[in-house]
Amino acid sequence: MDSPLIAIVGRAGDVHNYENALRRLQIPFVTTLNTEEAAQASHLLLPGGGDITPAFFGQQNHGSRGIDTELDILQIQALSLFMEQKKPVLGICKGLQIINVHLGGTITQDIDTAKTHEWAGQDKYHYVYHSGLSRTDFFYQLYGSGTKVNSAHHQAADRLGQDLSVVCRAGDNIIEGIMHTKLPIIAVQWHPERILDDGGEELIKYFATL
Repeated sequence: MDSPLIAIVGRAGDVHNYENALRRLQIPFVTTLNTEEAAQASHLLLPGGGDITPAFFGQQNHGSRGIDTELDILQIQALSLFMEQKKPVLGICKGLQIINVHLGGTITQDIDTAKTHEWAGQDKYHYVYHSGLSRTDFFYQLYGSGTKVNSAHHQAADRLGQDLSVVCRAGDNIIEGIMHTKLPIIAVQWHPERILDDGGEELIKYFATL
């Protein structure tokens, strides 16, 4: 395939970790809030960040924080454009949740086990385990039955959106990885861009080859 160009749809000052990871892996990228510009890229990266506007999944605010409705809208618009073109998408942390919500899923706004997952001045670390129905999904291909990941979230996907399937969960059953069953869309709840030397590089390189 031609060299990929990954569009990061996020605010420039908030996505340095993603930019630095792609630079280190020598993968071309553009950071933009212009969805038409993003749609010219070959791949879409939906980064982590604050929480999604609860109204977008039919709820009142029950613990969501760091909401940026304008950014939510732009990320959802970019995702829609990439889905129409059947181009690859990677969701990271909030990005997983954006994918789920766009496809009709819901979010648990403050998970019961948040203390084992949420940022507390630094990432938490825990294991995630393969939970797919086959061994053909990206998680099993990259990590087998399980791997240790970093964690910085207090929300999680609840009801899954249309055509999404779970590929891995944490020990407390929190959804940690999903994939689309018909399109090249994958997402994880952890932050591979911050653990390149501990499994992150494999995931981002895999995404770039989709």
